[in-house]
Amino acid sequence: MTDYSMMAAQILSLAEEERDYMPLLSNAAAVIYHGMDNINWAGFYLAEGEDLLLGPFQGKPACIRIKKGKGVCGSAVLKGSVLRVDDVHAFPGHIACDEASRSETVAPIRSGGRIVGVLDIDSPVEGRFDENDEAGIALIAETIGRAADFSRLFSGCGDVSRK
Repeated sequence: MTDYSMMAAQILSLAEEERDYMPLLSNAAAVIYHGMDNINWAGFYLAEGEDLLLGPFQGKPACIRIKKGKGVCGSAVLKGSVLRVDDVHAFPGHIACDEASRSETVAPIRSGGRIVGVLDIDSPVEGRFDENDEAGIALIAETIGRAADFSRLFSGCGDVSRK
């Protein structure tokens, strides 16, 4: 069973050294990727205007830009909450970055009252994520939102959502 509280504590510990979002997300992606079983991608998409732009991740190369409302990541932003998909190939508008992915969970990251990005985790196992995983992934996204300094992400830019 994945220890999400432990991963969140590791991420908080890393934030004590550096709160800037880029190095913190880079290390958080590694913590998540190596802390979970049966996943093939763990990473972040960051708000850039009406899009999500690929951020730090672990796994195979990924889609670079996702429109708000498109795919699982863009839909999670539009919905403003965690989105858990048991079979990504049955999800309307799924964006297939890695054909090996079968299930996915995406959690919005909020900072300063807005969605600044998403935490995206993929698995090659259909139905890999359950309610405990969903809650744990939401905990990590919330921890990152509180711990990271996203201020330079929005210097002069609009945000994806104010949800």
